[in-house]
Amino acid sequence: MTINAPFFWIGDRIISFFREMGYMAIMLFRILRGTVYIFQHRHLVLKQMLKIGVNSLPLVSVVSIFTGAVASWQAAYQFEGFAPGMSTYDFLGAAVSYAIFIELSPVLTGLVIAGRVGASIAAELGTMRVTEQIDALETLAIDPINYLAAPRFTAGWVMLPILVIYSYLIAHIGAGVVALLLLGVSSTTFFSSVQRYFLVYNVFSGIVKALFFGGGTALVGCSIGFRTEGGAEGVGHATIKAFVFSSAFILISDYILAVILF
Repeated sequence: MTINAPFFWIGDRIISFFREMGYMAIMLFRILRGTVYIFQHRHLVLKQMLKIGVNSLPLVSVVSIFTGAVASWQAAYQFEGFAPGMSTYDFLGAAVSYAIFIELSPVLTGLVIAGRVGASIAAELGTMRVTEQIDALETLAIDPINYLAAPRFTAGWVMLPILVIYSYLIAHIGAGVVALLLLGVSSTTFFSSVQRYFLVYNVFSGIVKALFFGGGTALVGCSIGFRTEGGAEGVGHATIKAFVFSSAFILISDYILAVILF
């Protein structure tokens, strides 16, 4: 029995994973089926867009500016070993821009939203579940999926691409400031390199990633929140679980989308 215990544990984890995927697939189907009621609940969508998008701007700003700064510094360090001088000045902006557009801004912004918004959604809905507020909505013949989950899901996939576009701008500013003040690369040289090698497809790919990250984060938070049980302790567990699952979803889907898009 002791020898087989690890295999039972692994099997239980695999079953739990597919069970979670099943719950989320059902939740997604019910949300998409209820999108016809989104206009009816547009005030709820706007409220969630404010919470997910506008209220996240300060945190996204801080993360983005330092993302661009460290990307610029490390890119210059890596170029020094290959072609000193010419590569640093001529290709620094392009290299940093590619990294920001394709990977850094979408993924890091998605992880920030997973921590701030995904966990918050799970905590809100989990509290409503354990205090029987969701049961009260059902008693009043109000579908909680249409009233609670659909607005959050819609706001998630709408606002995250907007936050990523904002992150593009702030990250480039941070990268340009580091290049100018610490690396001796003029703003004209840096941003000319960005413009010279700019591809619309790179921006498009980052926005596509953001659509999936935003919708997936909201979906995970809603799915876990609706199934919360166990009082205050259960709400805390649901919050942590939502962040872990959202982060894992972002990183796994980032790889899948990278293979498809590139």
